Amino acid sequence: MGSLVGKVAVVTGASRGIGKGIALALGDEGATVYVTGRSVQPGSHPLPGTVGETAAEVDRRGGRGIAVQVDHADDEQVAALFEQVEREQGRLDLLVNNAFSLPEDLTEPRPFWEKPLSNWEMVDVGVRSNFVAAWHAARLMTPRRQGLIVAISGFVGVTYTYGVVFGTCKSAVDRMARDMAIELRPHGVTSLSLWQGLTFTERARRNLARDPSMTSQQVTDPAIGCSPEFPGRVIAALSVDPDLLERSGGTFITAEVAADYGITDIDGRVIPSVRAQRGSPIWSPVR
Repeated sequence: MGSLVGKVAVVTGASRGIGKGIALALGDEGATVYVTGRSVQPGSHPLPGTVGETAAEVDRRGGRGIAVQVDHADDEQVAALFEQVEREQGRLDLLVNNAFSLPEDLTEPRPFWEKPLSNWEMVDVGVRSNFVAAWHAARLMTPRRQGLIVAISGFVGVTYTYGVVFGTCKSAVDRMARDMAIELRPHGVTSLSLWQGLTFTERARRNLARDPSMTSQQVTDPAIGCSPEFPGRVIAALSVDPDLLERSGGTFITAEVAADYGITDIDGRVIPSVRAQRGSPIWSPVR
């Protein structure tokens, strides 16, 4: 029996990519997972994946997947999601804030003034959307004095990666998770941020295939990459840690938390931390 049987999770932006991988890993542990995203029809996005397909795979893994179409730029849709969770489950144990509006030109090496102003959408769905989802989640978690809110971030929080807006977003996400922790800690709810390195999502695989020179760059060196399910395995372990609250407010490197729990990737590999090459988190747990 999985460690998360009876637990209820919301994973945002889980049609594909890291969100999908996290949802599947939670399904492996028996969780009920609300899978959110905009893609519901196969072929509606340049990359494969829909919320329904992810939810069905969660079911096959032994959990319960519930697909909900949500545009996380729309507050009313987000509110309806959490109302559905409360109505159907009466509880929420885990929120993974993963939804992010990644522009197609993200990895193109052009300065910010040569990219469109619409790239600011990363702030709307990537920072503001995190706050809105956490606002709703906290209202379900704090009365029960338990819960975990995870922000998916990365080394870009302290190291220039791809562009100005991207770095601004991830820095803000880390700080938001820390300050939320200060206010949530008296209510028994944990908030933290996880730093991912290269993750072999559908987008990453496509980009590496299009531009083989990326394999020689530190940020996109496949030797240090992990599967999208790897962070989900780490989050599942965090969720059942009796000392979880002691991590609240911290920014953590996923690979280092995995080492703490003895977690490997789906192929058995130990994923290395690239702290020495890419930088260290700023925020420590609040006490």
